[in-house]
Amino acid sequence: MGGARQRRGAKLSRRLRPVALLGGTFDPVHVGHLRAALEIRDALGLGQVRLVPARVPPHRPQPRASAAQRLALLRLAVRGVPGLTVDERELRRDGPSYMVDTLTGLRAELGRRPLCLLVGDDAFRGLPGWHRWEALFDLTHLVVVQRPPLAGQEPTLPAPLRQALQGRWADDPQALSGTPAGLVWKQPVPPLDISATRIRGLLKAGASARFLVPDACLRYIRHHHLYTD
Repeated sequence: MGGARQRRGAKLSRRLRPVALLGGTFDPVHVGHLRAALEIRDALGLGQVRLVPARVPPHRPQPRASAAQRLALLRLAVRGVPGLTVDERELRRDGPSYMVDTLTGLRAELGRRPLCLLVGDDAFRGLPGWHRWEALFDLTHLVVVQRPPLAGQEPTLPAPLRQALQGRWADDPQALSGTPAGLVWKQPVPPLDISATRIRGLLKAGASARFLVPDACLRYIRHHHLYTD
């Protein structure tokens, strides 16, 4: 009897580990995306990291590759990687890919399971420009993916964001598992100087992008002649 209770308790514990979202255009997905997701998965003990490709990104230029192509690349990239998966809900939704809508739908599915949104430093500072940004705190925790700042540079947060963050900073990452939403945690990750812009430039020039994107993704890119004139 005791063993059965322990097994049920272990299953419950796994079920309630936080789910995290990493959004972006993934045009194309590269090892910087994947390595950051793995680092944060392990550091925070996440149950799952969902990579969420945007259909119509509201704050950046439209992707070069189609939604179907970017989705195929993501599926190839996470194949066989425990804890990483692809969530295609934004590709199925018309209109701009607002994160608040994505999180609202996911929150309805997850109930009170802890939910984390992974954002980079720049995106975090620009949060007041997001659609209904203040509603995010009712839906998710924010995990700021932090890279070492340049010497002498400590970016300041805009006043509306500083005010909204009062009382929300977590003292310990384990706090994210104890409540569904509303906290903010800064998670350092090792810097990898890799960008989709650089990869697209290499491919356009006919240069090698190997070891910047997974080999399976690179084969797909070559087969479909993506990112070339």
